[in-house]
Amino acid sequence: MPADTTAAYRVGIRDLLNRPGQLRERRLSLPVSEKMGEGLVAVPAGGTLDVDLRLESVHEGILASGTVTGTATGICGRCLTDIELPVEVDFQELFAYSADEAFDFEVQDDRVDLEPLVRDAVVLSLPFQPVCRPDCPGLDPETGERLADQPERAPHQTFDPRWAALEALRSSDESEVDRPADAGPASPDREES
Repeated sequence: MPADTTAAYRVGIRDLLNRPGQLRERRLSLPVSEKMGEGLVAVPAGGTLDVDLRLESVHEGILASGTVTGTATGICGRCLTDIELPVEVDFQELFAYSADEAFDFEVQDDRVDLEPLVRDAVVLSLPFQPVCRPDCPGLDPETGERLADQPERAPHQTFDPRWAALEALRSSDESEVDRPADAGPASPDREES
């Protein structure tokens, strides 16, 4: 990540250091220099993420919490059309004063680096199988055409030839059910009068 972009994620907290109970709120617009996400959708490089940030001084360090909003782009997992999805995720993490304690993040040079925190929150909030709409029918398995573009078309049903014997058995059972009552015995279980 270039130095100018990294600087945007590093927030100064000098006025909060070792002052438990002190609080500061900020609204940040952070540039995205590298794509966030590796699946079907990701927050693209060159975009921005808006962060409503709350920094609170506690005895162990600085508690950073807030909400990240932005837009992810990619393709629908069913029909492969381009989609845009809103991203909104909350985060909360403690930046410890001392590296001796068991915390993932720490205060460095009177600053907290939000980049790994924001990146983890955004990437983990992205859907694994995004869809353009909840009832997206996907693609026709034979032609590859989008089924949503052809709503009047009935889905083509194909049968696996390995199940042909069972289909024949089901068909014969259905024909026995449709047999008229005076057609004679259909099975040995029928009582004669």
